[in-house]
Amino acid sequence: MTKILVIEDEEIVRANILEILASGEFEAIGAENGRIGIEIAENEIPDLVICDITMPEIDGYGVLEQLRQNPATATIPFIFLTARADRTDFRTGMNLGADDYLTKPFRRQELLTCITARLKKQAAYEQRSKRELQQVEAQLNYSLYYDHLTKLPNQLLLRERFGQNLKQSGPGASHSIMLVDLDRFDEIVEALGHKRRDLLVQEVASRLTVAVNARDTLARLQTHKFAIILSSRDSSKLEAIAQQILKLLNRPFQSDGDEVCLAASIGIATTVGDGDDLDGTIKNAQIALSRAKQLGGNQYQMYSPELQRVSIDKLALESSLRYALERGELLLQYQPQVGLSDGRISSAEALIRWRHPRRGMVSPLEFIPIAEANGAIVPIGEWVLQTACAQVQQWRAAGLPPLRVAVNISARQFQQSNLTDRLVAILNNTGVPPELLELELTESTLVQNVAEAKQRLQEWKDLGLKISLDDFGTGYSSLSYLRQFPFDILKIDRSFVHDVNSDPKNAALTKTIISMAESLNLKVVAEGVETEAELAFLYRHGCGAIQGYLFSRPISADDLAQMLCSDKRLSLVIGHL
Repeated sequence: MTKILVIEDEEIVRANILEILASGEFEAIGAENGRIGIEIAENEIPDLVICDITMPEIDGYGVLEQLRQNPATATIPFIFLTARADRTDFRTGMNLGADDYLTKPFRRQELLTCITARLKKQAAYEQRSKRELQQVEAQLNYSLYYDHLTKLPNQLLLRERFGQNLKQSGPGASHSIMLVDLDRFDEIVEALGHKRRDLLVQEVASRLTVAVNARDTLARLQTHKFAIILSSRDSSKLEAIAQQILKLLNRPFQSDGDEVCLAASIGIATTVGDGDDLDGTIKNAQIALSRAKQLGGNQYQMYSPELQRVSIDKLALESSLRYALERGELLLQYQPQVGLSDGRISSAEALIRWRHPRRGMVSPLEFIPIAEANGAIVPIGEWVLQTACAQVQQWRAAGLPPLRVAVNISARQFQQSNLTDRLVAILNNTGVPPELLELELTESTLVQNVAEAKQRLQEWKDLGLKISLDDFGTGYSSLSYLRQFPFDILKIDRSFVHDVNSDPKNAALTKTIISMAESLNLKVVAEGVETEAELAFLYRHGCGAIQGYLFSRPISADDLAQMLCSDKRLSLVIGHL
């Protein structure tokens, strides 16, 4: 039943309206003044509010202003009652967000017609919003299963297709996984630039598509790595496909008049037994791929148990990682986040680095997965928290402006039962106020046990910590998680920000994400902002803050302190938007 709140200080008028509404099969609630009306509206959340303008204590304008400031009541249709018909009065109410006016005295039919019109308009608005939300969900679900650049399936869809193949082929059937990784791709990208890189990746995807048939699944796993599920074939046919792929990729690519020559390394593995272990098969294919790279690249390798035994390099790296913490080889860098309201540094993300005594700087993309797999990520993660908080306290002691630091919490670290206790101990030991520590999580970290995850995040909120959802749009079901968990901050993944000014799909999704976050009172941070054009788009559409190489790459704590001391801003850039 439609619930209508009537706020009217004249008892006779209020009773008359309530009687009319009751006869119209509405659930009517009365309030004798503005203060009581606001309390009822915030508690009951009516479908419509009818409010007198002239009232003691809080007049109708005050009631409307307070309700519009509360997200829970901001969109409730609002009809003013007034004995005055002055245009100035009408304009004042409309400027505050009133939907309609009824001038006293009014007839029963006038009241019911006015209410019906407002409710129909609200229903149409809600229906339109629902359709738009469904469209966004469909777009985000597409981005969940497909790579936005190549339109190929991603790893999640690859996994589902693998399971479907197993069901269709029955027990005992074998399936092969082929990993294709472009050699020296980072060096090529450094020469080409990001835009030409993307065009090159798209062309690679097109050529790979030619090498597979309709029964196979070609997916993009990472920037320059692809995977193919191949239907049951013997080794000679698998080798023939690999040779064809190498031949296709060895043909020069055209890029703005330049010829670009590519090569690839390929690893192939076949399922064993019932073939229900995709992760194991991909792992074996990766071992074969690594061997192909070790042999110079531009070739393929079939997995065999002997290959696994010679994977010495990875084992050596894993062994070194176990001692990296106690040897003081790990360090933190900080990438500033800049608020777009004033261009000032508002926070920073702590990023771990490993300075290996022989290898030099080892990429986190290389050692973090190893740490996750062997459990070393737990002590490493705690070291990051302790070090970041200690650094925040040092900046405070030096008289620098308060700066919130974001720390990534890994999936394995999040599963630790005593994590909240450890956070409390670190905050107490360092003296850092909880509001200066932000914990970043990805959706994949939360999906294993949703109920337990919600409880833990609420504990962190109660402590005063800030919680952010990282890499938004690349997880499992982003919209549902926004509604379920008590996030403060939403970080738009760099894949959506890239070329947002010229890519219509990225532009539409980014604008929608910003709008949704605003409606949920979430602050938005866009990651990977590299160009002024991307910044201009984000600024125009109300993004709260940005992070990326346009302002600063990750830097040392001392360099960030110098930025804070000099009050480095983005204002010169924003001034030209």
